[in-house]
Formats: sequence, structure tokens, C-alpha cells
Amino acid sequence: MAKEGSWPERGAVTAPSGGTSAVWGECKGSGSKPYLAAVHLDGAEGTAYKCSCPSRKIPCKHALALLALWSQEQVAPREDRPEWVAKWLSGRAARRTRAESGASAAPADPERAAATLREREESVGAGMDELRLWLRDQVDAGLAEVPKYGYGHWDRMAKRLVDAKAGGASALVSQLPGAARGNGWPERLLERLGLLHLLASAYRAGDALDERTRGVVRARVGITTRAEDVLATGERVHDTWRVLGWRDTTAPEADMRARRLWLRGARTGRTALSLTFARSGQTPLTPFRAGTEVTAEFAFYPDGHRVVPVRDGDTAPAAPPEGGTVTEALDAFAAAVAEDPWCDTWPVVLDRAAPAREGRWYLTDPDGTALPLAPAPPWRLLAVTGGHPATVAAEWSPAEGLTPIAVWDRNGKAVSL
Repeated sequence: MAKEGSWPERGAVTAPSGGTSAVWGECKGSGSKPYLAAVHLDGAEGTAYKCSCPSRKIPCKHALALLALWSQEQVAPREDRPEWVAKWLSGRAARRTRAESGASAAPADPERAAATLREREESVGAGMDELRLWLRDQVDAGLAEVPKYGYGHWDRMAKRLVDAKAGGASALVSQLPGAARGNGWPERLLERLGLLHLLASAYRAGDALDERTRGVVRARVGITTRAEDVLATGERVHDTWRVLGWRDTTAPEADMRARRLWLRGARTGRTALSLTFARSGQTPLTPFRAGTEVTAEFAFYPDGHRVVPVRDGDTAPAAPPEGGTVTEALDAFAAAVAEDPWCDTWPVVLDRAAPAREGRWYLTDPDGTALPLAPAPPWRLLAVTGGHPATVAAEWSPAEGLTPIAVWDRNGKAVSL
């Protein structure tokens, strides 16, 4: 990225006291519009970064490349600057003035927010229409040559979706190379292509979908909803929520670590997902502890699963959650897929489940029905249970297998796995 040819427009803003107060530039991307990046080198407030790319990394690679060019004296001072740079810098200056004077920030402009959302939706819609055409081309070309394709074949479409601000759909496209490997790859690849086509068609349906399905589609495409909006307009459910357990996942490309914490309502039977994030090397917040229950009100995101606590509730120790058989666990997963066809992970609780091994590790119920465990050996589960039946909470994924997240020992004590 740190090449002069990638930044046809760039400049440095000179501070009143001399030196550089900010650098800005327009970086060529894979789409028609350049990425707009800027860095505010303000010692009083600390360095701030801005970029129009969808990366969650701060600073992103565009901001770092711009700084690299500047450090090599390849970003010259310019008196003229684009409107977006001037607006950003003046906004930061205004916020500092308000902070110093103790004044509160001005309320958000609802009309401007609505216009920004419409622009985002139009951009995503164009990207999803392009995805439909690309999927048609893949099927028309057939699958015989797919194993010969390099990653560039898939990355071009993934990058186009990133440019269209459809990060969720882009992530699904990025998974296609992995599906096109190993035994049975044609079936796996066709299934993934079919799910992408369903997502593009569902987004195109728009308001014709019911509210829950539309929320799922928008979330899967990558259109996020702010927590403030969820608290203001989201469905609210009050219950005693049993904490099933949590699992961490990492996204190296985004330098992020996510923690999925699952809860189940005692009265409603509703499944709730508390999702927290942290930078790589840091630990995400854990709002609730396995083996407890919390009486609280949650506001649900439009997808119907992820939640934001409305207010702190009373937490107390809890008995092991009610579990079921493997068949009941698969039925619960099937019900979740019926609401969200792109769901690939779901929490299940198995009663009197015991580890078993026949070539690979499994978790069996009293009927002898079993689900394969994820590839990692279940040493911690074995250490807690000694191989005896126990109540086990786990995440089920048809692609990965069963990943235990908590187990209750003979004394009813929960142990996170």
C-alpha cells in the first residue's frame, strides 16, 4: 500500500506552530471509489485515524501506509484539502472545545442518519446484485476446473463486496476456497454457493420479508445495528437467564477476538447471545459467569438472538441446566436454521453425556446416539468427568463438530471448558 502510485491524491496539513498536524490521502482500491484515509497527529488528544474501508483494525493498513509515505517524506504539505478532511478535523476541534468548556455534544441529526443508512443500503444492494451475477457465472462455467482456481479467483469477489460495504457476505465468499478442497467438495461448494444465492435473493426481497427474517438477512450481509438503536427499538424480554457458557474465536485478519456467551431463558426457553470483542492479546468482557443465572431484561437485535442488557440484574448460583438427547439437540439446531439458514453454530445442552472414542472422539447420550467432537482432544472434559456421564453445554457446528463449552461435575459445579 505504501507506494506513491497507490495514492494519487495526498497531502499534509501544517500546524500553526509549524510541523505537521495531519496527513490525508485517497488510496486506489479494487472498486471504483478510492479509500479515504487520514491521520490526525495531535499530541494533546493522541493520534486519531480515519478511513472509509470496513476494516475493524485501528489503525487500518491504509492509515499505516499513509504514515509510511509521510515518514519517507513523500507526502508534501498542501494548503488545499478535500471537504471530508476539513469536516473531520473541524469536528475533532469542536469536540475538544466542548470537552474543555464542559458543554454536551449536540444530538445526532436523525435525517442525516437516515440518509447515511439509505446510502449504505444502496451500496450493499449493488454489491449483492453483482454477487448474483457472479454466482450465475460460477454455475454456468461448471465445477470441473474449480480445484485449479487460485485464491485470487475468490478474493476478487470478496473484495468487491467489501467495497460495497457488505462485509458479512464478503466473509462467506472468502470461505469458498476451503469448501472446494478434500473429499466431497462438490457437494459442500454447491451448498455454500446456494446459501450465497439465497442471501442475495433475500436481501433483494427487502420489506417483503417478515421483520425477523429481514433482521437476519441484514445482519448476515453485514449491515450492523448500533446498541443504542437496539435499546431504543429492540424487542425486550424479561426472564431468568441461565448461563450456558462461552467460547472465544479469533479473526487474525481483523486482529480481533470475539467471545460468544450463550444464555437460555427459564420461562421463555429463548436463546440469547451476548457478544463482546477485544483486540488480539486482550480478553473480551465476560458479563456473566457459567453456573449462574441472572434475572434481567434483554433487548434483542433484529436477528432475534444477540442481546444488549437493558439494566443490571440479580445474579445467583444455578443448578445445571435442563439437558436433552442428541436427537433433541439436532432438532433445536434445525429450528434455528429454519429461522436463519446461514446459522452454522448453535448452543446445545446434553444430559448424561459421556465421551467415547471410535477412530475419533464423540459425545454420546444414554440412547447411544452420538455427535462427533471438534478435532481437538477433549482432555479438560475428561479431567472433570473422569469419562462418566455429565451435563454438557456445547456449540454444535455441522462443519466443525461439537465443541464443549461447559460441564457440570458430580457436585453440580459448573466448569468452563
